Amino acid sequence: MNKYDYLIVGTGLFGSLFAYKAIQAGKKVLVIDKRRHIGGNLYTEEIEGINVHKYGAHIFHTSNKTVWDFVNSIVEFNRFTNSPIANYKGKLYNLPFNMNTFYSLWGTKTPEEAKLKIEKQIKAANISNPKNLEEQAISLVGKDIYEILIKGYTEKQWGRKATDVPAFIIKRIPVRFTFDNNYFNDKYQGIPIGGYTNFIKKLLSGADVRCNIDYIQNKAELVGYADKIVYTGPIDEYFNYCFGELEYRSLRFEEEILDIPDFQGNAVVNYTEAEVPYTRIIEHKHFEFGTQKKTVISKEYSLDWKEGAEPYYPINDEKNNRLYQKYKVLSEKEKNVLFGGRLAEYKYYDMHQIVEKVLNINEF
Repeated sequence: MNKYDYLIVGTGLFGSLFAYKAIQAGKKVLVIDKRRHIGGNLYTEEIEGINVHKYGAHIFHTSNKTVWDFVNSIVEFNRFTNSPIANYKGKLYNLPFNMNTFYSLWGTKTPEEAKLKIEKQIKAANISNPKNLEEQAISLVGKDIYEILIKGYTEKQWGRKATDVPAFIIKRIPVRFTFDNNYFNDKYQGIPIGGYTNFIKKLLSGADVRCNIDYIQNKAELVGYADKIVYTGPIDEYFNYCFGELEYRSLRFEEEILDIPDFQGNAVVNYTEAEVPYTRIIEHKHFEFGTQKKTVISKEYSLDWKEGAEPYYPINDEKNNRLYQKYKVLSEKEKNVLFGGRLAEYKYYDMHQIVEKVLNINEF
């Protein structure tokens, strides 16, 4: 049996980045994953010459030049700019909410006109102490934007009425009084040329990588493989759900190959009306400015997580956060085990946050 310095559980972004840093420091690394492929939710698969984001759209964005320079030192990132569209009953609106959105809604042409319209609706609602997400959203942007662009989409995302979702979920809503359709405010933005799987492969170069291995089921054997363990899986599963299960929202995708060069003219189109069952359609070729004769689309459905499904979004309400803190106390008592990433820390991270976090780990 080979002896490793690190056994890393999970080939997602946190695990792959940690492996890269360890290898750079001269460490011997074994990385395992219970899926059949590397990359976790970042995994992209080439279909009809198109790099398909199999677990939903991932767009890298950051204002940290050190982070941007690092990821580009692994593979070159393109200049993709995220400019999603919202489709409500066949009419299109730009996201995030900006002057193009307001013009489509009301015909307003100046920031002053748009501000007055929103302020008038907020005043008419007269909500001083929002009791739920619906009231919170209306108190921030007014009734029109809420009903057309927030209500249906949010209810599909959460699987419940907006009046049953806590107000704190929407602390603020980004509103721009410019004609700028760039969704992110960050200075740097793009997609790795050749897809995310290529990016992960480069990070894992030099590591021993084995897929189709479930750490939890083989823990007794695997703990002897290395001096230290980096665990990126669900923290409650690690401790055999001794305090109960943490809750997540999950996703389901319906993928189609279409014999046409272009389906919707944009990478991401959100469907904000409740009657459309999916939340958005992703057309993957547009992430890399594809010119293929065919196209691949994915319809994305939001659903409650249950055992066997992939956990995507932690539900960080008070109940689940209290439960996580119990597991965190246990994790701090585990000798030679580092818990890191979205599932192990029960926290939603953007990709740039994971990169920055791992780059700043003083482990080696």
